[in-house]
Amino acid sequence: MKTTLLFLFGLMSTMITIPVTAQWRHTPTPNDTLQSVRVLGNGQVLFSIYAPQAKKVQIAGDIQSGEQQPQFTKNDSGVWSAALQESRDGVYRYHFIVDGVNVYDPVSKLANETTALATIVRNGDAFFMQKRVPHGAIARRYYYSETLAITRRLQVWTPAGYERSTDKLPVLYLIHGGGDNDLAWPSIGCACDILDNLYAEGKIKPMIVVMPNGTIQTREMTEEVPLFTKDLVDNIIPFIESNYRVLADKDHRAIAGLSMGGLETLDVGLNYYKLFGYQIVLSSGWFTTDKNVYSEKAVYLKKIAADYNKNVRCLYFTQGGPEDIAYNNCKEMLKLFDAAGIKYQYSEAPGGHTWYTWRNNLYDFAPKLF
Repeated sequence: MKTTLLFLFGLMSTMITIPVTAQWRHTPTPNDTLQSVRVLGNGQVLFSIYAPQAKKVQIAGDIQSGEQQPQFTKNDSGVWSAALQESRDGVYRYHFIVDGVNVYDPVSKLANETTALATIVRNGDAFFMQKRVPHGAIARRYYYSETLAITRRLQVWTPAGYERSTDKLPVLYLIHGGGDNDLAWPSIGCACDILDNLYAEGKIKPMIVVMPNGTIQTREMTEEVPLFTKDLVDNIIPFIESNYRVLADKDHRAIAGLSMGGLETLDVGLNYYKLFGYQIVLSSGWFTTDKNVYSEKAVYLKKIAADYNKNVRCLYFTQGGPEDIAYNNCKEMLKLFDAAGIKYQYSEAPGGHTWYTWRNNLYDFAPKLF
């Protein structure tokens, strides 16, 4: 069978930043909290990049058009900085040049949207490809988060024909992994094409799929997860239920997430199990090194077990086989669910901690909803 390679998109840069979707913890660096662009006032803008091994750093783009190249200097932490002196109010393009190589700002808020490359490898008629079927709509929506005191973005897929219908539909809240944002599932996850194909084939019920931004900039994941839970419950769900025709009860509400999004799914699902009748955890589990978490959860799961089993129609865990880096976390965590008597389904298939696995997961679990 012939293999087709279709290049989707690329950049003029030879160095890119790949978003981290894995469930791991890394050694902290100055890059974790670096603010790469700071407006100092009086026309001054300070640009910074973490490049400890670099010999020379410059900046390019229309941000410094007509101005002499500023001189970057490196501090003891490996951060290079330089100030532009006469910047006017506006919106500008820019990139760094590190030892002669164009580098797009790796910590920019738009980094995941502007520095990714992708290619499609397919053998024949792949389930995740766009096909000649009726297509639903993907809407980019903005809502104000009272939890975070900022305006945030999410993506909403509605099935083909939704605009002409008056029916209320169930909702799936679908969360990406760490390092990504709300664009991950519609792009590299191919969620819209997968859902379009399944719906056209009559394999899923009509539903609305909400893909929120599960990434919140905090120092620790332990802070990020509960913040997202509060944002989802207090802001996102009310926004969706105020703006879309939905069935607003637990039996018509599902949540699913991968890796870090799986931790968020667990936090939402266990603390608000009366809101979600379907809970799907992909490639995730509590870190085995967090002994306090395991002790606390062991007690909590036993406390809620009977009520949880009564309210939740489906709790489903799946992994990309032993090569999935969250594999041991999930296996150890499930021992707590077993001890508490909480009912769940479990499956695994080769693929590891990758989008190959998670696209297949969506294709498999979406038909089981509602």
